[in-house]
Amino acid sequence: MTTPLLHIDGLRAGYGKVEVLHGVSLSVPEGRMVAIVGPNGAGKTTLMGAVMGLLPRSGGEVRYNGSGVGTTEALVASGAVLVPERRALFADMSVEDNLQLGFYVRHRAGERDIQQSLREVFAIFPRLQERRRQLAGTLSGGERQMLALGRALMARPKLLLLDEPSLGLAPLIVREIFRVLADLRATGLSILLVEQNVRAALQVSDYGYVLEMGEIAIEGPSAQLAGDARVVETYLGLKR
Repeated sequence: MTTPLLHIDGLRAGYGKVEVLHGVSLSVPEGRMVAIVGPNGAGKTTLMGAVMGLLPRSGGEVRYNGSGVGTTEALVASGAVLVPERRALFADMSVEDNLQLGFYVRHRAGERDIQQSLREVFAIFPRLQERRRQLAGTLSGGERQMLALGRALMARPKLLLLDEPSLGLAPLIVREIFRVLADLRATGLSILLVEQNVRAALQVSDYGYVLEMGEIAIEGPSAQLAGDARVVETYLGLKR
């Protein structure tokens, strides 16, 4: 069996004495998109933070590319990049400057083809090229999400972790973002997607996990989950 690019086994994490994740296990195979869906408060964002080393883990193991995960910086340098829920852009810097920050790890490794990387991102998001001199803080919500995703792609990640990419966006922009994710998945990029929009997440991903109260409640191929009676009743019945 091929070793997963990301393997999480019995992960426990939380905030102080409050444990949010109670032994979560999941895998992201290379070249696949895996979705983690569930309600508010289920622990999805906590999971992403714990995987990236931004939150302390109180138990379990996280392995990336066959090795234990060290510091956040080491994980990023080895090809895992997180696009956080709040996007974490530099509002007073231009679109292009924000994108260039995403190239920093590659620059430290001796790479210098930043202009080619910018062209690749602008080909995916032409709107960013139109606004390359504009301050990030003046962008619309959808454009900010494009910029956050574009900045992550500047690092040419092996694993892209996305925390609620559709949050607060209009339906038309959500469809555009998920189209881009499907295209990225088709290139062989591995993606771990945390998303409240269950219908969209299951449509675009290969495999899904339902996280409830800090535990995996259901898992399976995304097409199978989309037809699961419990998932349909709880998550898809009220979705547009």
